[in-house]
Amino acid sequence: MGPARARVLQDETGIETIEDLLYYPPRRYLDRSSFKSIRDCFVSETVTVAGTIAGVNLAGKNRRYLEVTIDDGTDTLSGIFFAGLRYFQKVFITGDFVLFSGKVDFYNRKQIVHPDFDFLDEDSSLKSINTGRVVPLYRSTENLKASGFDSRGFRRIIRYALDHFLSDIHDPMDGKFLERLSLMPLRDAIFKLHFPETLQSAEEARRRLSFNELYFLQYYLDINRKLLREEFKGTKSPIDPALYRDFLGRLPFELTGDQKKSIADISADLANPFPMNRMLQGDVGSGKTIVAMAASLMAVGRSCQTAVMSPTEILAIQHHRNFAGLMPEGVRIALLTGSTPPAEKKLIYRDTAEGKIHILIGTHALIQNEVSFKNLGLIVIDEQHRFGVHQRAKLREKGNSADLLIMTATPIPRSLSLTLYGDLDVSLIRDKRAAMIPVKTMAFPRSRIKGVYNSVEKYMAEGRQAFFVLPLIEESEKSDLKSAKELFAQLRKEVFPHRSIELLHGKLPAAEKEAVMRTFRNGETDILVSTTVIEVGIDVPNASVMVIEHAERFGLSQLHQLRGRVGRGSHQSFCVLVYPDDVPAESRRRIETLVELDDGFKIAEEDLKLRGAGEIIGSRQHGYNSGFEFTDLAADLDLILSAREEATRAVSKIENVSTAMSDLRGDVRNIEMLKGIRKKRILAILS
Repeated sequence: MGPARARVLQDETGIETIEDLLYYPPRRYLDRSSFKSIRDCFVSETVTVAGTIAGVNLAGKNRRYLEVTIDDGTDTLSGIFFAGLRYFQKVFITGDFVLFSGKVDFYNRKQIVHPDFDFLDEDSSLKSINTGRVVPLYRSTENLKASGFDSRGFRRIIRYALDHFLSDIHDPMDGKFLERLSLMPLRDAIFKLHFPETLQSAEEARRRLSFNELYFLQYYLDINRKLLREEFKGTKSPIDPALYRDFLGRLPFELTGDQKKSIADISADLANPFPMNRMLQGDVGSGKTIVAMAASLMAVGRSCQTAVMSPTEILAIQHHRNFAGLMPEGVRIALLTGSTPPAEKKLIYRDTAEGKIHILIGTHALIQNEVSFKNLGLIVIDEQHRFGVHQRAKLREKGNSADLLIMTATPIPRSLSLTLYGDLDVSLIRDKRAAMIPVKTMAFPRSRIKGVYNSVEKYMAEGRQAFFVLPLIEESEKSDLKSAKELFAQLRKEVFPHRSIELLHGKLPAAEKEAVMRTFRNGETDILVSTTVIEVGIDVPNASVMVIEHAERFGLSQLHQLRGRVGRGSHQSFCVLVYPDDVPAESRRRIETLVELDDGFKIAEEDLKLRGAGEIIGSRQHGYNSGFEFTDLAADLDLILSAREEATRAVSKIENVSTAMSDLRGDVRNIEMLKGIRKKRILAILS
């Protein structure tokens, strides 16, 4: 193709080479055996039909919509378009063969309003491409379509590329390996990705390509971990257990089995000559902070300092208060946040650099250039998904091969954990303290909100406190959602005028946030109206009621996190989910799932199924891109486990890991084992 079209293709899709083109996956497939003839289409059916364009006409009073009529030889049907008329007039040409998908309506004739559409070819030279049983449809944009890259155009150029370059595809896996794992050869997989005989063969092709990217991701991670462990020349001094034993004696409760196991995992890691890289996953209320305290004291017990970084000032202050209440005498703790007074900051900087502060707790303030440690031995990062990769790396630079413990109160689906965090050892805390009373969860449509208010008043009359949570800070002209500010004003003036009510959100100054939380924690405030700033770490035992407005706007795991802010005291707690009366079925299903489940790990798996990995990664990893082109993290756990096992086995046989890593970081194109693997994917992993 010419340079202008090639430039559009590159700008819109990133496709620069034949290889890129062949690895450009269809967004979906159409099984043409399931097409309906127009004659057999009935009103309210959702159908896919194909036919020749018989007419393209502006219609209606003042020619306000475009009518595209197609004929399949059995009857005619019109596609009706009310917007983008100039564009559609250029796109639809009489005589072209097109398919329409959508819900059938009838207004003087059979019609589909704004149907999904795609173009097919009926001429004999392209008949095998476009009129087989399964037709691939590709992601496209207006710019791409204007340059001839609609699905029809992609099918043409991909078929040309396959006809001329298929023999140049080399498989890095031998036949016995593929047969043992029931995987198709790479050459077949790439061909059937684009031109499958059946939907099943398309799925088999996707799984082979998914295995490739999973295998080589894990292969690299395993080599990297093995290299770090073999090359680490440092030594660690032994841990004096006296402080840890003193700490255990101060605890007002017995540790759960999972807490004990997690502490044992960390203790074993700290004894290794190489740095710890461990993630601690725990459900809400499972007691991760106690494990972090134990790890911190082990570090102090070998004369090292600990840094504990939290995503919010509220959480950092709470950690500081909890640590201070249970630490043995002689262990000095300090709190450093953006709102720490300048004079106090200077003292903290000095004492940390001199090693006088044993445990420094704070926010992003810990990664400032002014903060230096005498001997930073352990880094604890709480709610790690809220920090970027560079922020975590900057804190690690302040220590010399410091041990790392990252924590999350949002259980991660197993498939995500095995891929996104494949280079970390993982400890799970699923047990909850025996004394915790399970939170009762219920859901009501907005029309029953008065009953909810009455129930909240009843519990406040008994001395309890309540949270009201909303997704927005203030009202937007484009949104019909109630905002936190609007609800705050309504509750204070109309619903609970005799109650003390405060408002908390992320845009408040830090000092004001802490003042609001302090009055609520001390029982001086009856109701706290808040956004999701309270999602993690807030611990107010007397707050036993949480009302979440517009619950349909939250993900399952986020709702579970919010629910975890209650149920921390000795009284029965309640979480009430409020949703619009006309809530979509999918949102209603998500809400019902939360009512039924209280296990955060099960909820995380359901959240992955309902929302998909893309949305969870996008919202939770702050821009993290998994890079997966073919893997479905919600459905491919068996592939993930298989790829990990095979990659680990291959790496275990490598005698010289340094050479293997050097090869990987060298010219990827010349590595025999990587032939046939998409180079951009490998280079992205290596970066």
